[in-house]
Amino acid sequence: MATEKTNLAAPIEPVGNVAEDAQMTTVNVAEEASIEAGSVQNEPVSAMGEAFADEEAALAADEAGLSIEDEMPEEEEGVAVERDTLSGLNEEELVELFARKIESEPVQLLRPTVEAIKIALYKQHRAKVDAERKAFVEAGGDEAAFTPSEDAAEQRFKELFAIYREQRDRYIAQLDADKEQNLKIKLQIIEELKELVNSDETMNTTFARFRELQQQWKDTGLVPQQNVKDLWETYNLHVENFYNFIKINKELRDLDLKKNYEIKLNLCEQAEALSIDTQIVESFRKLQKLHDEWRETGPVAIEFKEALWERFKEASSRINKRHQEHFESLKAEQMKNLALKQELCEKTEALLSQPMLSRKDWNKASDELLEIQKVWRTIGFAPKKDNNRIYERFRTACDKFFEQKREYYSGVKDEMEQNLALKQELCELAESLAMSEDWKHATDELIALQNRWKQVGPVARRHSDVVWKRFRAACDKFFERKSVHFSAIDSEYEQNLQLKRALLVEMKGADVKEGGFEAIKEWQRRWSQIGFVPIKHKDALQKEYKSIVDAMFQTLRSSEHDRSMKRFKERVSGMKGGNQLRSERERLYNKVRQMEQDIALLENNIGFFSKSKNSEALIADVREKIERAKREMAELVEKVHLIDAEEAKTEA
Repeated sequence: MATEKTNLAAPIEPVGNVAEDAQMTTVNVAEEASIEAGSVQNEPVSAMGEAFADEEAALAADEAGLSIEDEMPEEEEGVAVERDTLSGLNEEELVELFARKIESEPVQLLRPTVEAIKIALYKQHRAKVDAERKAFVEAGGDEAAFTPSEDAAEQRFKELFAIYREQRDRYIAQLDADKEQNLKIKLQIIEELKELVNSDETMNTTFARFRELQQQWKDTGLVPQQNVKDLWETYNLHVENFYNFIKINKELRDLDLKKNYEIKLNLCEQAEALSIDTQIVESFRKLQKLHDEWRETGPVAIEFKEALWERFKEASSRINKRHQEHFESLKAEQMKNLALKQELCEKTEALLSQPMLSRKDWNKASDELLEIQKVWRTIGFAPKKDNNRIYERFRTACDKFFEQKREYYSGVKDEMEQNLALKQELCELAESLAMSEDWKHATDELIALQNRWKQVGPVARRHSDVVWKRFRAACDKFFERKSVHFSAIDSEYEQNLQLKRALLVEMKGADVKEGGFEAIKEWQRRWSQIGFVPIKHKDALQKEYKSIVDAMFQTLRSSEHDRSMKRFKERVSGMKGGNQLRSERERLYNKVRQMEQDIALLENNIGFFSKSKNSEALIADVREKIERAKREMAELVEKVHLIDAEEAKTEA
C-alpha cells in the first residue's frame, strides 16, 4: 500500500509542556512541608484532644536524639500505622512492633509509622514519669529532687531507632547515587536522539529506535533536582527536532498520535477522579505523578491538543485549590495555637514576679502553674518554625519557677525530717526485696534504690548511722544470697565442662567405621544432654566438637566411596563384550552432562536469589545442593575412567 508523504510543515505537538506544567504547581512546597511537619503523620490539627500529649511526646523524643531532620524521598504509597491500633499497645508492644517493621518493611516507607510509634511510646513514657513524680511528691518528697527511674523500653526504642536511621541514611545515599547514574543515562539518550536526525537507516528502523529511546527515557528513574528543568528542555527540543526533520511514515505517526491521545485522555479522567477524592493531600501527590506521565507522553493530533490540555489543567486547578485551602486552614489553626501558647507563657512568667514568702504562697502558685500546664495540653501544635521556640519559652519559665521553689525549700527546717522519712521508705523497700529470688529484677530495683538513696539529702546525726545500717543490712542480705545461688550454678557449669571434655577424648579415640552413622548420632545425643558450660569455654569447646564430628562424617563418606567404587569395578570386570562397556559408559557420560547443566542452573539461581532480601538460608541450601552434586559428578567421572581402563585392557 502506498504511504502518504508526511507534511513537514504541519505543527507538531511537543511531548509534554514544561510551561503548562509549571502553571499547575500552585502550592508552595516548602510551606506545605513546614505545615505538615507541625502535625504527627500529617494529622489534621483539628484533632485537639491529644495534641499536647503528642507534642510533649514528640519533643521529649527529639531531646533524646530521636528527631528526623531531613525528609525521606517518598516511595509510592506511604505505609502508616493507625493511631487507634497504637493506642491499645503498651511500651513493650510498641517496641516489638517497631522491631518487626524494621525487619519486614522497606525503610523508605517507614517514616509515618516510626513517627506514630515514637509519639505513642513517649506519650506513655511521659505519663509514667508524671505518675512517679506525683507519687514522690505525695510521699513528702521535694518535686525538684525527683529523678525518674530508668525505662528499658525507651532504651530499646533508642537502639532500634539508631538501626532505622542507619538504614534510612544508606537508602538516601543509594538514591542519590542512582539519580546521578540516571542523569548519565538520560544524557546518553539525548545524544542518541541527536544522532537519529542524521541517520541513514530506513524510515521504519529510525522511528522504531526513536520509540525505544522514548521508552528508555520513561523507564529511567529520577535525576538530581537541579538538573531536571535543563535536562527536560533539552530532551524536549531534540524530540521536536526529530518530528520536524525526520520523514516519519504517516501511518506509524498517526498510530503514535492515537496512542498518545488515549493515554492523555486516561490521565484527564484520573485527574478528574482525584479532584473529588476526600484524601486532599494524597490526591495532590498523585496529581504530581500524573503530570510526570503527561510530560513523558508523546504528542497528540493538533485538533485534540488544546482541548485535552485544558481539560487536564482544569482538573489539576481544582485539586491544587483544595490542597492550598487545606494547608491554609492548617496554618491558620496553628497560628491560633501559637497565640494561645504565647498567652500561657506570659501567665507563667507573671507568676515568677509575684512575691512568695510562705509555703502557702508557693502551694497556691504551684496550683496555678499546674492549671496552666493542663490548658497547654489541650492546645495543638504551633507552626513548625515557632513550635520548638514557644515550647522552650514555656518550659524555661516552668523550670525557673521550680528552681526558685527548690531554693526556698532548701532553707526549711523540716528538710532533714523529710529526708529521714524518704530513707526509711527506701529501707522498707530494700527489706521487701531482701528475700526475693527474682535475681535480675531485685538487683535492678536495689541498684535503683541505692541511686535514690544517694540523691536524698542528709538526716539528723542521731538517725544517720541507724538508718544507714538498716538499709545496708537489707542490701547485703540479698546480695549474699545471690552470691551463694550463682556459686552453685558455676559449680554445675564446671562439672559439665569436664564431662564434655571427657566425651571429646572418647570421640577422638573411637574407630568411627565400626559404629558408623549410628555411633555418631549417639555421641551427638550424649553431647546435647550435657548442660551449659562456663561462657568463656563455650565457643572453643563447640568448635573442637564440630571439628571432630565433621572429621567422622568425612571418614565415613570416604569409606563408603571406596566400597562403592570397588563394587562398580567388580561389576565392570564382569561385563562381557565391548558393547556393554560402551553402553554403560554412555549412560554415565550422559548423566555427567546432565549434572553439569543442573549445577550451572543452581549457580545461576544463586545470583538471582542474592538480589532478594532475607535470602541467606535459601542461598546456603542451594550451595549445599551444588556441593553434593559436584561430589556425585566426581564419582561418576571416576567410574567413566574405570570403564575406559577396562576397555583398554580388553583391546590389548
